[in-house]
Amino acid sequence: MHRILVVEDEESIRKLVKLNLELEGYEVVEAERGKEAIAKFNGEHFDLIILDIMLPEIDGFQICEQIRLVNNSIPILILSAKDGSTDKVKGLKIGADDYLAKPFNLEELLLRVNKLLIRSNPVQKALLDIYSFGENQINFKTYEAKGVNGNLNLTNKEALLLKMMVERKNEVVSRQQILQTVWGYDVYPSTRTIDNFILSFRKYFEKNPKKPEFFHSIRGVGYKFTEAI
Repeated sequence: MHRILVVEDEESIRKLVKLNLELEGYEVVEAERGKEAIAKFNGEHFDLIILDIMLPEIDGFQICEQIRLVNNSIPILILSAKDGSTDKVKGLKIGADDYLAKPFNLEELLLRVNKLLIRSNPVQKALLDIYSFGENQINFKTYEAKGVNGNLNLTNKEALLLKMMVERKNEVVSRQQILQTVWGYDVYPSTRTIDNFILSFRKYFEKNPKKPEFFHSIRGVGYKFTEAI
């Protein structure tokens, strides 16, 4: 069970965050003052810290700096009403991994917590490099894959698009999202190019490309990767 330290002086927010994290299966420890947060960090093990900036005694920026002097690996998510770009840049510069402004969406907070925990876990990071579905396997680190017709080498763009679709499994990914994420803002291929990539994936990984189990085109919207049941 992951242990999370929630440092927040506003009780209603602290209790709300604690409750929702516990509903997700995390063990949560609270701190409402700066010195208390430092003491708990020094005396206990945590897998992630959610940190407010405006705290009594020691502010969140100072806490973040003190933690980074002794621990460079624990994920720190700043949760603050200070939503200006200057504060965000400062927080990230001194070692925070993420910054979420108040008021915040609880679902977004939980997603960010999950992502940070995955990235910080070496075992889970290794699992993310290799992904299996059906009888197929993709190594996103080496661009090597095993498909229905044997082993193959993926291009950089193929690997990037596959990773995006896998990470958003069972979600419809729009053409615009693909263009911005995989190709960037400067180069815009035609939608036919993306269609050709999907056709290639079906040829690589589908037993029957005409009746795909994994790679689906959603007419007028985009594409979706699903796991076969």
